[in-house]
Amino acid sequence: MTSAMTPQTKKQLLDLYRELLLEDVIPWWTRHAIDRSGAINTCIQDDGTIISKERWLWSQWRAVWVFSKLYNSIEKREEWLQIALGIYSFLVKYNPLDDGHWPTLLDEKGNVLRGYESIYVDGFAIYGLSELYRATGDPYVQELAMRTFWATEKDLKKDDPPPSWPYPIETGRMSHGISMIFSIAYHELAEVTGDKIVRDAAIHHHRKVMDGFYRKDRNSVLEFLDREGKELDHPKGKVSVPGHAIESMWFQIHIAKANNDAETIEKAVDIIKESLEMGWDEQYGGLFLAMDIEGNEEVDWPHYNTKLWWPHTEALYATLLAYEHSKQPWCMEWHEKIKQWSFEHFPTDHGEWKQKLTRTGIEITDTLVLPVKDPFHLPRALIYTILLLQEDLTNIR
Repeated sequence: MTSAMTPQTKKQLLDLYRELLLEDVIPWWTRHAIDRSGAINTCIQDDGTIISKERWLWSQWRAVWVFSKLYNSIEKREEWLQIALGIYSFLVKYNPLDDGHWPTLLDEKGNVLRGYESIYVDGFAIYGLSELYRATGDPYVQELAMRTFWATEKDLKKDDPPPSWPYPIETGRMSHGISMIFSIAYHELAEVTGDKIVRDAAIHHHRKVMDGFYRKDRNSVLEFLDREGKELDHPKGKVSVPGHAIESMWFQIHIAKANNDAETIEKAVDIIKESLEMGWDEQYGGLFLAMDIEGNEEVDWPHYNTKLWWPHTEALYATLLAYEHSKQPWCMEWHEKIKQWSFEHFPTDHGEWKQKLTRTGIEITDTLVLPVKDPFHLPRALIYTILLLQEDLTNIR
């Protein structure tokens, strides 16, 4: 592939990613994972074998977003909307909000096994509810999203860090993951509601990412700072997660584009490049999960030297988005590099991608963080990639 995108190249990529999304990935989920209760089975193996019917809301709300987004942006297939509504109905029927927050884990019948342990679940609830509201216009869906917003805002403004399993935040520290997730979740809620308070909250986290967690002198997005926004000592204070940085930057590009902020878009494009260069394994290929920005052997992040699917899926979209805004040759060079390594290592014979590899590319079957196969990063990246390429080709015509 050349470093410039011709209409022919765009068409080839569009066909590739549409086929992967609509003939492999989504059919795998609809064939194996949709439960008669309405929930989605995410404790599931690559061949579709269900190993548990526990309902991790982290994944349930992500699936609501995916199927709502498919319906809203790819095609008005009633099947997709009904899947989103089925998951939503299961969660709402059995788990009314407690002070605005959502539980972490339910059993098959909807009983709460683990309560409010992670504000990230609330973030994904806002994200999923916003997209479902875009699909349905149901005022109760909007009401739930706003109730969750107010609950998260209350906790995020406290001096002590919010509960954030599986990535707990120590007292006196701030996490990039929080501002990363809530910048985009709040932004999407603001887009569908027009609420100024929500929009201001999105911009608050947007600026924390771009002006705080990104350290220009380090050419890195740090995962943790102290409460005053200062850099922490090694090892925790020197951790950067390249996939998080890349994902976060395309979030920030979406937000900056909505606010006509060309300067921030340019900055985010540069950070994507820096994160790819930092995270790439020159020996075996692929993106490391986490790095120490000073090159220390001790990296304070679980499974830091694994190769997971999600950073690579985020990079596939982020590089195309960076090219859309900058037309810089490195964007397409990196896109091809990520695409080639990913398609050599992650696809399975079943339709979805395997999710966890060792540094050398051997599949990991043990649980690393959540015991789920997540219906989110790959389909989301493919959806946005398809939309971007379709828009480009339409504009060319």
